[in-house]
Amino acid sequence: MPHSTHQTASLRRPFHPGERLGLHQLPTAAADLILLGDLTGRYAAGSYSRLASDGRTLVLRADRQGAAEHGHRITAAIACHVARVGGTVDQLTRLLLHPEHEGGRHAQSIALRSGQSRALSYIGRVWASASAAVSSTTMLESRHHAYEVLAALRDRIETTPWRGERGRTALRVLRAHLNFAEIAGGPLHHASERQTAEEAGISRTTLRVVYETVLKPRGWLRRLRVGHAREGSTWYLAEGNADHHSIPAPQSRFRTTQFPPDPALEEWTTPETATTANIDSTVLGHLMGHDAFAHQALGSAALMIISALHQHSHQTVAELVGTSSVSRATTYRTLKRLANHGLVQHTGETWTLAPRALEGFGIRLPDADNGHTSAPAQGWAKVAEQHGTWGIAARRKALHTAERTAYQEVLDRFAEHRSKALVIVRDGRQVLVPVPRPDEIPSTWHAPGGRILDPVTGRPAADWRVATDGRLILITPADQRSYDELAAAHAEALSEWESVA
Repeated sequence: MPHSTHQTASLRRPFHPGERLGLHQLPTAAADLILLGDLTGRYAAGSYSRLASDGRTLVLRADRQGAAEHGHRITAAIACHVARVGGTVDQLTRLLLHPEHEGGRHAQSIALRSGQSRALSYIGRVWASASAAVSSTTMLESRHHAYEVLAALRDRIETTPWRGERGRTALRVLRAHLNFAEIAGGPLHHASERQTAEEAGISRTTLRVVYETVLKPRGWLRRLRVGHAREGSTWYLAEGNADHHSIPAPQSRFRTTQFPPDPALEEWTTPETATTANIDSTVLGHLMGHDAFAHQALGSAALMIISALHQHSHQTVAELVGTSSVSRATTYRTLKRLANHGLVQHTGETWTLAPRALEGFGIRLPDADNGHTSAPAQGWAKVAEQHGTWGIAARRKALHTAERTAYQEVLDRFAEHRSKALVIVRDGRQVLVPVPRPDEIPSTWHAPGGRILDPVTGRPAADWRVATDGRLILITPADQRSYDELAAAHAEALSEWESVA
């Protein structure tokens, strides 16, 4: 649990190693979890199923594997609660191994099967992971505190130099996650790859590269749980590593053919961009999903310069290099491109945004009283058309919709409890053997919408559906048996009826 909103001031008092940690000193949710276990199934999500090797379909775990995964999630949650109130590993061990505590069944079963030392070693590993997670997260006391944390994180993002194309793309992804976090009301939020890619205006391939090379290694994002089925991944926003305020240069930059700077000639030994930036990430969040800022159009460099100029108007090129973290050459090229579209204008050596440049996104600028009578900026759609990127966001969204539809069909087949077909090899070729089922029905019983007609009344039955292979499936909230279990139950009932008859 990255944070809790039910913590009270009395629970933050640190405990001494020899002091006994009572359940009354823990939050109510933690005490209930220790005493009663996971009654609501909150920690069972993803425990009894996993992704197959193809990365698409879901495979059910064995009952023992699912129970072990479920028990481990409960143990980790209890460890986070104890670490949050300042407890110790010995106190956690006493809580988990207490015979009357249902939440410690997983650790107790390990002690019974493998011995006390193996259980203590497991609890130690869980405690180390929980302590690291608690120390790197922030406890949120209220909704107001959550927004204060997000505001501080936004300031940190806006003052961090995001150098290079990959760094600027990482900023777009991080800003998308910040949007999701602000909607969720805290650093803990849910988001899928497709949803984030659409928000940031990039492809999923680029999104994965940025995740693995910039955001997760630098501590900006932590994926707490991988999404599956209809749920997105669970993410936690952090402030990044304190020792890494900038984006590392690609490895190829270290094998340059240029000579190193000579101090005798007073050559620079530091990057031309400053160690801190100053942009308005809110403006960047409004603009980054538009087709005009795709990679083949204005790009991320234009986003950085526009955000820097919106934060502080009338900047020289040298000042923009520092505030936007864009190199000098790229800054000159980008300013020229933006000026051709009527988005920026300059007076002498200073640059500023055009008065009506951002009106299409609901961002208004005060009309500058500097004697300029320039025409209004071109429409954003026209800018995208000139660069050949108009419609790229719509096409990406349509592709994601088609992928979601295909995935939904796979999930629906799993919900129907479809069984695998039997295949045998005969004379070197595979032969599909149709397996007879006692619940196959004739096509004349089919009704529109996958319903089944009652042969007695002629009306659609309420709790029965027809699968795509023509098999009869019972769907009721009270009966969640698998297809094979339903078939076996039907065969047993038929056998009993025939024996009685």
